[in-house]
Amino acid sequence: MTSVLAVVTATVIGLMVGVEFAVAAVLNPILLRLPAGASLAGRADGGRVLGRVMPWWYVGSLVLTAALAAATWGTPAAATALVAGLLLAVSVVLSIALLVPINNRSRTWTAEHHPDDWREQHRRWDRLHLGRVALIVASFVLVLVAATTL
Repeated sequence: MTSVLAVVTATVIGLMVGVEFAVAAVLNPILLRLPAGASLAGRADGGRVLGRVMPWWYVGSLVLTAALAAATWGTPAAATALVAGLLLAVSVVLSIALLVPINNRSRTWTAEHHPDDWREQHRRWDRLHLGRVALIVASFVLVLVAATTL
C-alpha cells in the first residue's frame, strides 16, 4: 500500500511541476511579449483558471507527501518525504504571501484599465514563480527518492 501511495504522490506532484514549469518557461514569456491587450487578457484568464485549480493541487500534494512521510515513519524514506513536505509547505506560504496578491490584482486588469507598471508586476510574479518552481521541483525529486528507498 505504501508503494501505491508513493506512486500516487509522485504522479500528482510531477504533474503539478509540469504545469508550473510550462507556465514559467513557455506560457508567461509568450504572453509577456504580446501587445498589452492580449497579454493582459491572457494572464487574467490564466490567473482565473489556474487560481481555481492550483490551490487544491498544492494542498493535495502536501497532504499526500505528509501521508507518505507518516506511512514510512522510522525509515530513510520518511525523512526524505518530510523534507519534501516542508519544501511544499514553503511553496504554499510563498504563494499565499507573495504570488496570490499580484495574481488577484492582475486578474482584473484589461487593456483599458491597468496600472502603468503592469509589465513589471508580471515580471515580479514570474521571478517569484521561478522560485516556487524550484521548490516544487526539489520536492518532486525528494518524493521520487523516498519512493525508491521503500
